[in-house]
Amino acid sequence: MREINANEFKEVTGSGKPVLVDFYSTECPPCDALFPKLDGLEKLFSGDMEFVKIFRQGNRELAESLGVRSSPTLLFYDGGREVCQRLAGGIKRSEIIREIGHVIGRDKVDSIMSAVKPVITHTDVAVLGAGPGGLTAGLYLCQAKIDTTLIDVALPGGYVATTHMISNYPGFIEPQPGYMLSHNMSEQTRKCGTVYRVAVDVTGVDLARKEIVVDEYETIKAKRIIIATGTSPRKLNVPGEQEFMGKGISYCATCDAKYFDNKEVVIIGGGNSAIEESAFISKFASKITIVHQFDHLQANKAAQEKAFADPKITFMFEHEPRAFRRDCDKMEVEVEELKTGKRSVLVTDGVFVFIGLQPNLSMFGDKLETDQWGYVKVNEDMQTNIEGVYSVGDINSKKYRQITTAVADGTIAAIAITRELG
Repeated sequence: MREINANEFKEVTGSGKPVLVDFYSTECPPCDALFPKLDGLEKLFSGDMEFVKIFRQGNRELAESLGVRSSPTLLFYDGGREVCQRLAGGIKRSEIIREIGHVIGRDKVDSIMSAVKPVITHTDVAVLGAGPGGLTAGLYLCQAKIDTTLIDVALPGGYVATTHMISNYPGFIEPQPGYMLSHNMSEQTRKCGTVYRVAVDVTGVDLARKEIVVDEYETIKAKRIIIATGTSPRKLNVPGEQEFMGKGISYCATCDAKYFDNKEVVIIGGGNSAIEESAFISKFASKITIVHQFDHLQANKAAQEKAFADPKITFMFEHEPRAFRRDCDKMEVEVEELKTGKRSVLVTDGVFVFIGLQPNLSMFGDKLETDQWGYVKVNEDMQTNIEGVYSVGDINSKKYRQITTAVADGTIAAIAITRELG
């Protein structure tokens, strides 16, 4: 991709040819993940669109004037005018293709993509998931000189990357920001030589054949697979939740608490995640109402004591949400008192839902043996019921789910595979 600066920007974007502009930064993992995708797409669409990149920090004034505040950010121009939707962060190849279609026409894009020949990549081990368990497995395998490809639909880090502070990871005296701990793990694994396929669409998985299809055109064939897909927040499944997800309802305090500075929020839940995250949200919000279905909290004692001592936090015990609605810029949470059945409405600026996690296993169908709660059963080497397939981290059936237990799982699986393939 050709690199330009602020002085060339107007001339390039004002040309007759549509232009894709990549605002990037150095020491930026999402930027590193994006570069190969853009290089491949430039080869496909160079006749119809120009691809250029611009160093954001070196052209700060231009970036700020355009409202570009993160790296990477993709902008699309046609005839000097910005068109389409901006893309930022962990950008998928399919998202870029979609926006190119909005500029040059869907039919033309479909015609070009239909001529793309499928690619087959061979690797010793494919690690599906880039949380602490997957990253640790990748590190150990790489250090053992075993070809390893790490695949994730998002950026490396997993759920840890959205945790504001980690206070109990060995080796760190002071609490560490979750995103920083994830970044360090990822960089260590990447620099070792593990091949990354991150922020991709996983469009097919065949565990028996050890094949994973990414972005609909690359099939990764492995001798062994390690599943490390982690967990995702459970949903309440009440009216309005799906409709207002990301539009007033959030599942990530680290991601969204900053948007509720001096505002009121409602938190649903009473376990560790709900109460621990309430301490972080309290740094921003002016008032917090915690709605919990039981008559007492399930969080650890230290977190409870901190929450009860916080003057910003009030509690509604033995209540459950029944619906979410929006009235102009306010969210309405309809709650039911479980003892009486009486319903009332809480008017707030935003809602955070923390009611636990569920394993991310839908892409595997019913091939894996699981426990009664849907978590994967493994043996002492982290092997599943499918030969050559291992599972690590929070998706496993076990008593405790912590970063340290995920790291241990990844270590065990990697060593077991190393001995098999060595």
